[in-house]
Amino acid sequence: MMNPHRVFSALVFVLLLQGCTHTGLRQTFRQEGVPATESSPRLLAVYEPWFGHPRHISVGYSSQDPTVIRKQIDQAKALGISGFVVDWYGDREPFIDHAYALMQTIAAEKDFHVAMMYDETDYESAPATDDALTSFSKFRDTYLSPTAAGHQAYLTYNDRPVIFIFPKGGHTDWNRVREATDTWNPAPLLIYEDRSTPFAPAFDGFYAWVNPGKKGWAPDGSNWGEDYLRDFYRKMRSTYPDKIAVGAAWAGFDDSKASWSLNRHMSQRCGETFADTMKLWRQYYPPDQPLPFLLIATWNDYEEGTAIERGLAKCGSDSQSRAGQ
Repeated sequence: MMNPHRVFSALVFVLLLQGCTHTGLRQTFRQEGVPATESSPRLLAVYEPWFGHPRHISVGYSSQDPTVIRKQIDQAKALGISGFVVDWYGDREPFIDHAYALMQTIAAEKDFHVAMMYDETDYESAPATDDALTSFSKFRDTYLSPTAAGHQAYLTYNDRPVIFIFPKGGHTDWNRVREATDTWNPAPLLIYEDRSTPFAPAFDGFYAWVNPGKKGWAPDGSNWGEDYLRDFYRKMRSTYPDKIAVGAAWAGFDDSKASWSLNRHMSQRCGETFADTMKLWRQYYPPDQPLPFLLIATWNDYEEGTAIERGLAKCGSDSQSRAGQ
């Protein structure tokens, strides 16, 4: 059996090369890629489907271009990524809904997986819950139905569709949503972001997210999230052993290009931030008790500086130097 650790080391190495100019080495190393094993988590990546919309920065492509989507899926598969977790807002964002539809259809063609990450509205309590109920119902009918285009590409765990939830306003009554989705056949698994919530019993699991840890965002970007991730894995093992743990990995963070910027930075540390977050789960999940999923945050969020699509930053660039060293 192939060593599962090699898969993650390979991904880090390839991404570092993508950030440099060593094309020949990159191609050679890709040929040595190995598949994941049963003792390693399924590797997913968050995908942002809003590029090409005027509210977002230009990144050189549209998320509604099928040629672009096919290329992105091919790139992801070459790195060992088995699926994209795609942000989705229901009827609130028709542009994103159309991009998701394309992604699911093309994913099915390419033997790739896709999952929805429902972005909660920041409406007040009753409208927020109503929006969630309406959106989930639409998603079931439009994308999970046996007659839906590409439905076979949807990510499942123990034969149940996996739905991720990105909290915002915190006004949704998730008990009501859980009650509604429990009537589906099969009922979906609801995975919530790792944060304090009174609705923990309503969720089937939690996913980690980019977080600098208890010390907060450091001006030099040196807080890369080690203590946060350790706390997450310990909590999932001790407090929620019966729930699905979705670990996380990230390359860094820089929201200076975002219209909502809060001047937050996390250094890539010449690729070490990605390497460290990719492997930390191993200290808490032995081969006979594997972590189910590892979620890369993100594939292509260029506005918050977390994208790995085009590789990691070149070592030695001013903004990505070894912060704090």
